[in-house]
Amino acid sequence: MLKTNENSVIEFFLECNPGQPRMRRGWKVDHKGEPFSLPSIGGITLNVKVGDSVFGLAGDHIEPGVSCSANAKKPMDFPNDSLQLYSCVGNEARVISGEAKGATGVVIGHHGGSEHIIVDFDQSTLENLSYEDKIRIRAKGQGLELLDYPGIKLFNLDPELLKKLNIKELGNGKIEIPVTTMVPAVCMGSGVGAVHVGAGDYDVMTSDSETVKKYDLDSMRFGDFVALMDHDNSYGRAYVKGAVSIGIVVHSDCKLAGHGPGISTIMTCPISLIKPAKNKKANIADILKIGSYGK
Repeated sequence: MLKTNENSVIEFFLECNPGQPRMRRGWKVDHKGEPFSLPSIGGITLNVKVGDSVFGLAGDHIEPGVSCSANAKKPMDFPNDSLQLYSCVGNEARVISGEAKGATGVVIGHHGGSEHIIVDFDQSTLENLSYEDKIRIRAKGQGLELLDYPGIKLFNLDPELLKKLNIKELGNGKIEIPVTTMVPAVCMGSGVGAVHVGAGDYDVMTSDSETVKKYDLDSMRFGDFVALMDHDNSYGRAYVKGAVSIGIVVHSDCKLAGHGPGISTIMTCPISLIKPAKNKKANIADILKIGSYGK
């Protein structure tokens, strides 16, 4: 079993509300020069869940499940900045008001730009939630370390979910982790150069159909764990040959230039100490039996 500093990691409660769907007036223009007007970020999304494909939706930057904010009017300010930084993939989310009070869900990740955290709840809970309801996040994960692998950094990852990722120790300071997809560095777009990865995401560009087909990018699902090849996220999102970063898919494909499915970082190393191993079941829906699991 991987040794961690879990007992030293701080755990506390955060609170937020479901965020209303957001859309600017007027047309957007896609990477081919074609205008479109489609549903986008935010909302209590009733028919898109982790485990579903991020492609083929009549939408753009769609977030599955419930998009949450602690300060919708000032998303970059307190307390939403704290919610973004401290909420981690795999954290428990509990509804503490309204008709759905007592229901629990799981944090899937965070989406930069919208500054939402994304939470999976079952269908009954989604149907009973309102935008006034409060959701309490049991936040734990930032500061988590692999004690025997100091060269590998962890971000945004609940310690209990780490234990369920079926990571193998290979010797010589290396580990193997299951992923559904290996994304080439050339495909990483919007978000590259961000100086911190403890919040937000960055996008896999899908504007070149031949590249999408070659690397099987169109098989990605919400909640997939994926490998970003030759990308180091240790101190920001950068191209570094031989580096590997692991992330989770948090939003849908996008029509805008430089955009595509969004990835929240959970693990990174500037040298080749992380070995990704392809596994179609490397999805949080399959691991935790949530979202569209079993359907």
